Amino acid sequence: MKKLILLAAVLLSLPAAAQGPQGPQGPKPDTVKFTVVKENPITSIKDQNRSGTCWAYSGLGFFEAELLKAGKGEYDLCEPFIVYHTYIDRADKTVRTHAEGASFAQGGSFYDVLYCLQNYGICPQEAMPFPGSLYGDSLFNFTELDPIMSGYVKSIAESKSKKIPLTWKDDFNHILQNYFGEMPTTFDYKGKTYTPQSFAASLGLDWNDYVSLTSYMHHPFYTQFAIEIPDNWRWGLSYNLPLDEFMEVMEYAVDNGWTFAWGADVSEKGFSRMGTATVPKTNYKNTDLTGSDAARWTGTDGKKHVYTADTKDELDITQELRQAAYDNWETTDDHGMVIYGKAKDPDGKEYFMVKNSWGDYGMYHGVFYASKPYVAYKTMNIIINKNAIPKNIRKKLGI
Repeated sequence: MKKLILLAAVLLSLPAAAQGPQGPQGPKPDTVKFTVVKENPITSIKDQNRSGTCWAYSGLGFFEAELLKAGKGEYDLCEPFIVYHTYIDRADKTVRTHAEGASFAQGGSFYDVLYCLQNYGICPQEAMPFPGSLYGDSLFNFTELDPIMSGYVKSIAESKSKKIPLTWKDDFNHILQNYFGEMPTTFDYKGKTYTPQSFAASLGLDWNDYVSLTSYMHHPFYTQFAIEIPDNWRWGLSYNLPLDEFMEVMEYAVDNGWTFAWGADVSEKGFSRMGTATVPKTNYKNTDLTGSDAARWTGTDGKKHVYTADTKDELDITQELRQAAYDNWETTDDHGMVIYGKAKDPDGKEYFMVKNSWGDYGMYHGVFYASKPYVAYKTMNIIINKNAIPKNIRKKLGI
């Protein structure tokens, strides 16, 4: 055990891996000129960098937008606080189920964010070291951290010993502390002293107002079920709606001043570095590509790629087509983002406006535009304020 902890400490002290280009790419002549139809307030775009923590950035970005809508001002809530607690909980469940009922990974779900807010509280970004700073980076970089923490959890969860070490949680906690820093128990913010729990309460949001919605045929509509994906390891429940009503909720919410957290598949070739996400009927043409979490989902091979396609002629998305993509593992739980508005392209076609967490990335500097067919086809689930759901649909759901 001591040797393992020493190895972890040594590895965490190594210099950070060299970073790829992260700066703004700037507009290009072929950038589509979108016209805003409806734009709801959001906080600044953050950068998850070399980490699989989109769920934390988008989940907190959504709640930051909720605070703006409620007139409570602008907050920068702390992603490392959420990630730290989630990894502790996920490691515990992985060990308890011998890595069979849950697996340990960097990813998570919007429900992890909501669960942590309810059970552990939250702190502002300034109450903890800035992401990656203890490790010598200016942003998250899990290049060495992930193999250490994942390997450690696996070694405990799959151990053949009759008893697991009594100190394994403390040892795992030290691995996380070496990267993230210690969790604050008290901190000062704007002249007041808080605990994470009292700070969360001071935000004035009712956590019971937030629900997850989805749309799949393998469970009855208007009931709740746990979406069967690895990152839903807490088995958070989602209300199940027919596709037309699922889309109606999203349209209604944006039109009436609400945002929502959007979990979707971004491994489709129609999700491009051009700043759009579409489901074209035509074939794709490849050019160049680059590395990072962004490139991972756009099909990187270590180079820089751009996918172009005719976005005027998209697939007609049906409930059956959506279900088949999920059943065949073509739709996967890739990425969490925030939808906050709608815009039109020069042909009058409407898109949802999406806040990403890849920093100043792409043609629109951290924002991209998802066509309605893409959203209908590739949305895994959304987290939304129940007050943003049309009353007739809320009644059907019993909320």
